Amino acid sequence: MKNLLIFFLFVPISVWSQSNFEKAEKLFHAKKHEEAQLIFERVLESKPSDIKTLEYLGEIASHAKSWVKAAEYFKKLKELKPNEADYFYKYGGALAMRAMEVNKFKALGMVDDMKEAFERAIVLEPKHIPARWALIEIYLQLPSIVGGSESKAISFSNQLLQISAVDGYLSRGRIEEYFKRYTLAEKYYLKANEIGKSKVTFQKLYNLYLNKLKDPKKAQELKRKFEA
Repeated sequence: MKNLLIFFLFVPISVWSQSNFEKAEKLFHAKKHEEAQLIFERVLESKPSDIKTLEYLGEIASHAKSWVKAAEYFKKLKELKPNEADYFYKYGGALAMRAMEVNKFKALGMVDDMKEAFERAIVLEPKHIPARWALIEIYLQLPSIVGGSESKAISFSNQLLQISAVDGYLSRGRIEEYFKRYTLAEKYYLKANEIGKSKVTFQKLYNLYLNKLKDPKKAQELKRKFEA
């Protein structure tokens, strides 16, 4: 009798959670994030370890640029699913975005957690492209005295080249551009554009011509070819 009573008490809660989750999911896909968030938070109260609910709340927080909240949700997700590379990547990403909002000393204190998260994503998914891009940016932008390293950035760029030629050449172009070696940056962006022929590869090369090499003629010629 006791077990039967528990069953009848539990079923309505499960049905309520499921129906509300589906309602919140529809709102999320309709880009009504604030409404979806309120319902997802209520679902989470009854199912505090529900993976999909936590993931949606993390995405909503990221969309709202609430990086502290986003990091909390993705931290819990990586603890619940320690073999899921994307949760580590998204946790590291939320920390990185938060680091851009705080003072330099506080940001430096977050670097190790960021690197650890991105590196773990790569261990779990050896072909994880965004995690390598993130590590390249970290090693570029950190002062060498606290761990910045051009050679490490190049190492991750070389890894990208083995996985995706376009990302490899784009990332190497990014490194050369960062250090104001614009002629070398052009060389790599040209290679990326020859392979990718995409809006992204065009934009990188176009911006380099227009803003760094100060060569509007090349920029317009590139634009003409791209539009054609």
